[in-house]
Amino acid sequence: MKVNPEKEVVETLAKLILVAARTAPKAKGVDDLQFGLITEQEEKEALAKEMEKVAEEKGEKFAFFKRDADNVRNSEAVILIALEFKKTLGLNCGACGFSCNDVLSQKKEGDFNGPICAMKLLDMGIAIGSAVAKAKDLCVDNRIMYTVGVAAKRLKLLPGDIVIGIPLSVKGKNIFFDRKPIKK
Repeated sequence: MKVNPEKEVVETLAKLILVAARTAPKAKGVDDLQFGLITEQEEKEALAKEMEKVAEEKGEKFAFFKRDADNVRNSEAVILIALEFKKTLGLNCGACGFSCNDVLSQKKEGDFNGPICAMKLLDMGIAIGSAVAKAKDLCVDNRIMYTVGVAAKRLKLLPGDIVIGIPLSVKGKNIFFDRKPIKK
């Protein structure tokens, strides 16, 4: 008999979730997204430690990075979705605040690098939405986390100007449900 065999399938479920993200529609059919999957405890721990380091560096208002680090440690897997913006779509829609000819020359480094083409950000958002919808369909608890992405970008886990993390959990209680709010 196998005890708690559902833990064995988390990596497979995460890959199904990533299929939903990859096949989400993209503006003009151009896919600038990168995907990653962390399942090893050592890798999750390194990510969590970097999140705690960010909290220390940024100060009291960023204590939520520490709370989210605990969620990473307690998750079974972490999905990473990154947008690597290297080429414009040539639409000149102006939503990013620049023309397509100028936006790339304006890029600045930070937690995330910007400005970014608004259409590419929409692509990323739709992919993230598709991923968490698939996770819900598969009954996998999850949470979209900016904090995970900041740490993953600093660790250079994926190439990208913006990285978002989605920890996944398969437990009897949703670890993301009643997290304690950070006192300000």
